[in-house]
Parts: sequence; C-alpha cells; structure tokens
Amino acid sequence: MTETPHPLYDRHADTLTRALTAITERGYWSAYPESPSPRVYGETAAADGRAAFEAYLNGDFPLDQPGTGDRVATEASPFGVELNVRYPHVGADELVAAATAALPAWRDAGPQARAGVCLEILDRLHKHVFELANAVQFTTGQAFVMAFQAGGAHALDRALEALAYAYAEMTRHPGTAGWEKAAGKGDPLRMTKTFHVVPRGVALVIGCNTFPTWNSYPGLFASLVTGNPVIVKPHPRAVLPLAITVRYAREVLAEAGFDPNLMLLAPEAPGEKLASTLALHPAVKIVDFTGSSEYGDWLEASARQAAVYTEKAGLNTVVVDSTDDFAGMCRNLGFTLTLYSGQMCTTSQNILIPRGGIETDQGHKSFDEVAGGIAAAVGKLTADPARGVELTGAIVNDGVLERLDEVTKVGEPVLESRAVEHPAFPGAVVRTPTLVKLAADDTATYSREWFGPISFAIATDSTAHGLEILRSTVGEKGALTAAVYSTDDAVLDAAEAAAIEVGVHLSCNLTGGVFVNQSAAFSDFHGSGANPAANAALTDGAYVANRFRIVQSRRHA
Repeated sequence: MTETPHPLYDRHADTLTRALTAITERGYWSAYPESPSPRVYGETAAADGRAAFEAYLNGDFPLDQPGTGDRVATEASPFGVELNVRYPHVGADELVAAATAALPAWRDAGPQARAGVCLEILDRLHKHVFELANAVQFTTGQAFVMAFQAGGAHALDRALEALAYAYAEMTRHPGTAGWEKAAGKGDPLRMTKTFHVVPRGVALVIGCNTFPTWNSYPGLFASLVTGNPVIVKPHPRAVLPLAITVRYAREVLAEAGFDPNLMLLAPEAPGEKLASTLALHPAVKIVDFTGSSEYGDWLEASARQAAVYTEKAGLNTVVVDSTDDFAGMCRNLGFTLTLYSGQMCTTSQNILIPRGGIETDQGHKSFDEVAGGIAAAVGKLTADPARGVELTGAIVNDGVLERLDEVTKVGEPVLESRAVEHPAFPGAVVRTPTLVKLAADDTATYSREWFGPISFAIATDSTAHGLEILRSTVGEKGALTAAVYSTDDAVLDAAEAAAIEVGVHLSCNLTGGVFVNQSAAFSDFHGSGANPAANAALTDGAYVANRFRIVQSRRHA
C-alpha cells in the first residue's frame, strides 16, 4: 500500500527534505529567519504583529473548542502591562474525550499527510511570528529581540527539527513488504505484510513560564506528527503564546479536513492542578514537561501509563583553567550571565576558578581579578538602563526576587544586583545579575539551583579539583550546559572526559559570538537525557521514536 501524497506535503516537501538533510549533517541551517528586520519580514510586519497582540488584551481569546463557556485569566506581565486575556476553561475528561475522538482519522491519514499538515501549521505560525513574539515578550519578561528569536524563529526551527526526526523514524520501515520463503518441492510460502504507524494516544504538553514556545514546540510537534492528539496545558503566567499556537494549529487542521480537536488548549484555574489530573488520566499516553525537578520527578514516578519526557533543574558549570583571550572570556561570560537576567535553564551558575589564579594573555590573573573581570563585563552591559534592559528583560516571577534576597546572606559579593527602572515600561521588575564569591567547601550553597541572575565564583584548589566538583555536582544534580577555558589540550581533554562521564554538553573556550547558554537547532542537542537535569534530549531519535508503535498485519499473497 503506497501512501498518496497530501497536497500540504507536496507544498512543503522541499522544507522537509532540507530539514532531513540538516539533522544528518548537523551543520548550520535555519528555516525561519531570526532577524525581525523589515528587510526580512516587510515594512508593516512588526506593527501588524503588535496590533494583533494588543487585540487580545482585556478580552475573550478567540478559540472555538469544547467547553462550558467558563473563562479563566491568570497572567501577570513582568513588564507591568495589563493583559487580562480570558481563555476558555475546559475540564480534563471533556478535553480527553474530544482528543480521543479526533485520533482515528489522524492516525489513518499516514505520516506524509500528518507531516504536510504540521509543516503548514509551522508556516502559519511563521506568518504570525511578530504576534507570537509580543505574546512571549509580555508573558515571560524577555526583551523583544530575544522573544522574537527564541520564542519565534528558533522555536519554529526546533519544532521542525523534531518533526524531521519523527518523519525519519516513521518512514524507516516500508509501509508494505512482500515475503517469500521456499517450501521444499511445493510452491513457496508468500505473504503480504503491512506495517502501520500507530500513535500511543493522547499527548499532554505542560508549558513553562520562561520559554513557553521554545520548550513546548519540540514535544508538541513530535507528538502531533506521529499521530497523537495534543492537549496543551500552559503555565498560568504564560498562556497567550501557546493559545496563539493552538488557535492557528486548529485553523490549519480544520482547513485540511481534520478534526481541530487534535490540538486543544487547557488553561487552568488557580489551584486547580489540571496538569496533574491530566497527567494521570488513563488515556494520556505521552507527557512533555519543562520546569522544577520536584514536579518533573513526580511526573516520572506517577504517570506510569505514559511516556514522560522531562527537562528539569541543574547546576550549569564553568571550569576556568587559563585563557589566551582574557577580555574575550570575561565578555562572553558576562553576556551569558546578563542575557534574560540568567532566567534560562542553560545559564551558567557555578564558575570554578583556582584560588591561586590563572595564566592569561594579560599575564597572571588572581582569583579576585578573574571574578572581577567577569563582574566588570556584566556591569558594562547593564550600566546604561536603556541598553541594559534589552538584554536583561524583566524578572519572570517573585521566586526569583526571593532568591536574590536570600543570596545576599551567603558568600561575599563581587557584584551586587540592583533594581533598574525600565525606560519604556515603568511597571517592569528589572534586576541586574549578582556574582558571589564562595569557597569550594560551601557545597550546601552551590549544590542547589539558584534560578535567576545569580552566579557563584568558587575558589578551588586546582583545575583538577574543579573538574572533580563538576563531576560530583552535575553527576548528582544534573546540568544542561558546561564550559571550560584552557590553553592546555590535556585540560580540554580531561574536561571533555568529565562531561561525557556525567552526560553534559560541553563548550570550550567561548570568547566570541557563541554563548554556552544558546543552542542551535539542527546542530546542537539540548539536554542529553544522561544526567538528572533531563531524561531526554531535544531532539534525537529517542525523543520521537517512543511516541508511536509499529503494528503489522499479514495476509497470504
């Protein structure tokens, strides 16, 4: 049985082919331009997107899906802008029933049709990328350019990457095969075998506050393209970006002749615990989650009926041994710590520096000079409020502010955090990064995650001691990123060996325009699934292949 190509597959076949090539080559490629320039997107795109975003505010979000008519509004912008968008509120059983009913036709459509529809959804979202970016900015606290890139273009790239991996896995085997086996003097035994790609069931995506699209899109599209209806449960403080996603996905699904309930939004009322109710529902067979280790561990232990993919907390670590570009190292780390006020799951927290100092192109630098150089780079980036806020953005929630207060009671500050008044948004909550000196035996402090603009310069006995701390802390608590600075190849090799041992991605001697807390779709893996910070990688074969099964039937030919 040969699958008949779907018109949407034909429309986007070139994009899929290029994505399939990109995941095998692992070089640079992007399908969605990351620059919000009018030269790229047109003179009116930015204004049109902002107007579309503003049209949602203080109103009922336009989403036609099953429900009783109840509405919920739970978002509060870190920029102090009133959002008050009211979303349709639907119970868990009603959501699951609608999704379950939509599954059979979507399953039977086959991999090509599903890929074509999903590619069209990405194309539709790309046409609304400025609208999406504004929604990301004002719910997460990201500055606009970062929201456009990470929340728009890069999120779409990650979705396409997951889609490509899923399509490759679904089409690894033929749809049909002829089987013939000799049977002595009689006629051979002949069978026709058909291999069906069968989805697991209803998928649940639990969104996070900081990166509602970037972290959700890979699992969302990996599940959808493999045949699973998706219920999207946004973080209560970042509903709008995923509501917009669901809105346009449902439009495309309906236009393509499929049940739009293949994609459903599940905003929750305060204290409802809808994510937990859905995660334990017998019909939910896939769960994707980004957030705290405590809740991620609970999902892994409790949602036994589902394949659970989690990205949790970790201790991202830098080992400083030596450098041939001291100024470049400080600038690079300073930018890393400043970007989005350190509110990234990939931002470095623990910077391990020999207490005796390091050798550099500027001569020997003491421990205090190294820590001070990094702090000075942060200070330079944040000195001018108008420019600084375009890097720091705003603080996403009160938990970050509480940690900033708590950290003043430990160690010795190299750089203190300060409040900044946002020139454009007087109600914005802005804090600059802090860097605190610790001793290597202050393990109780640096062996927990301090999410936000908080990092530690930790004095070690030696580089080897620093690598041991990396092994022990990342091995126990996990990390998504690690970095090393050294002019000695033996040290770089030792750091790589340590990173392999504890399953963390390593960056070496970053001094230019590549930063440890950024990863490129189609080339860099995000998370490894090999340490406690995440049980899966975005994205690889293992991330997608368990979202469906192959069921065969055979008949005599």
